[in-house]
Amino acid sequence: MNTNYHLGLLHLVHMLINVDGRIDEREMKMLQSIKQEEKIDDAIFQGFAKSISTIKKQDIYARGLALLNGCTDEEKLCVFAYLFRLAEADATIDMSEIRLLMSAIKQTNVDFEDVEMITRLSSSDKHAA
Repeated sequence: MNTNYHLGLLHLVHMLINVDGRIDEREMKMLQSIKQEEKIDDAIFQGFAKSISTIKKQDIYARGLALLNGCTDEEKLCVFAYLFRLAEADATIDMSEIRLLMSAIKQTNVDFEDVEMITRLSSSDKHAA
């Protein structure tokens, strides 16, 4: 996977974790799981963490979308599968999380039905493993 994919994923994961105003331990575990599954290099992760420390939320979101729009359709679907799994990680899906997800889907020209299908498939793969 390319750097745009990893950074776009990290930007949107950060936004989703923080959008409801509370950070749950299960969300942080999911972030670590995503980092491992996607083999996100520590240097990329640390550079990302440093870069977002000085910019506004809306700029983090905009940067994430711009990076994601530079990705393939398959990469975009993978990002949204992770985001939906992350939204479910703390056992509640807040309306602010839904708004963020739906807005990002619209702005990246991804078909919601494709996201729904890939999310279901990736969830069933996790349960089968």
